[in-house]
Amino acid sequence: MSNPGQPTGPAARPPRLMPLAVAGAAALAVAGGALFYYASKTATGPEKGAVHTVTVNAKGCVPNEVTVPAGRTTFEIVNASDRTLEWEILDGVMVVEERENIAPGFRSTLTARLKPGTFEIACGLLSNPRGTLTVTPSADSEAERTKPPLKAFIGPLSEYRVYVGLQSSALVRETEKLAAAIHAGDLDAARSQYAAARLPYKRLESLAGRIADLENRIDPLADYFEKREEDPGFTGFHRIEYGLFSQNATDGLAPAADALAADVAALKDRLKETRLAPDELAATAARQARRLAEETVPHGDNRYGHTDPAEFAANLDGIEKSVSLLYPLVEAARPETAEEVKRGFSDVRALLSDIGDVSYRSVDADARARLSAAFATLAGRIDTVNPALGME
Repeated sequence: MSNPGQPTGPAARPPRLMPLAVAGAAALAVAGGALFYYASKTATGPEKGAVHTVTVNAKGCVPNEVTVPAGRTTFEIVNASDRTLEWEILDGVMVVEERENIAPGFRSTLTARLKPGTFEIACGLLSNPRGTLTVTPSADSEAERTKPPLKAFIGPLSEYRVYVGLQSSALVRETEKLAAAIHAGDLDAARSQYAAARLPYKRLESLAGRIADLENRIDPLADYFEKREEDPGFTGFHRIEYGLFSQNATDGLAPAADALAADVAALKDRLKETRLAPDELAATAARQARRLAEETVPHGDNRYGHTDPAEFAANLDGIEKSVSLLYPLVEAARPETAEEVKRGFSDVRALLSDIGDVSYRSVDADARARLSAAFATLAGRIDTVNPALGME
């Protein structure tokens, strides 16, 4: 018999979407905090910019016509008259900037961020002819014009945090399965699970690689140790790979597998706490693409299992995820930049498709060179995203 005070039926079940809603709300809150942090870190005092000297005498300004590029400019006003004066930049009847009470024989500076346009300058006495200030468009003004407000990045940052959370959970889950297969002594299952666990890690690598202490335990190559494969410090994925694919056994790998499972769980927690600024969505992606071009593609990371092509594709997935979240903003600011970046991703994917899911040992030097060059080109194109959004 049911308790009359206890709800029954569908209403009694907790909504299945509640965890996702809570996660989404948390991601929005963290993204908002990251934006506040970014704004506080990038806020600066006025920069001087180029300095333009204007001398004001009894008759007016010298020079009487000034041309400057848009952006921050500093004017040095020299009072060569015998009266205290003020110097103003006027847009019609509105004062844009001014410097008052400049005593005879003294000079004063005024720093202003100016937009393109034509302005008047007041030159001492009201009866003096006004000068002309022409502000021409510049790269700075174009970037400022197209720069999205910080709140426009809340959505991309929140969605990327959700993506990182999902991939982190997949990494923990697949690594636990790898450890279980090793404990069971199932070599074939462990080899298959090694490849499966590597993919979410590679999708996270552009961000996870910034956490040096964990990266050095999770993904070090034997090359970095004095005794190489025999060094007791050689741990993580590649220690397990060496046992499974070079030694063809699971014997003795259980401690390394358990340590790896603990480390990826710690990585998940650390990534959850990581604050990401808007400019880092593209910057970390470009850095990872460049690392692939210069280090990983030429030599490969998996020296024993040779599973690199699938991992390159996973790397590309992670890189493209963070950059693609910025596409709507980039397309609104500079459509040609968005198209170039998309073409860069397509070019890399086409080369990976040509290589296929094969042992990287069978991929010749020419194919590796082409893939490396494509990743380098992609990195360069991703580098144009932040300037297009006024973030450099």
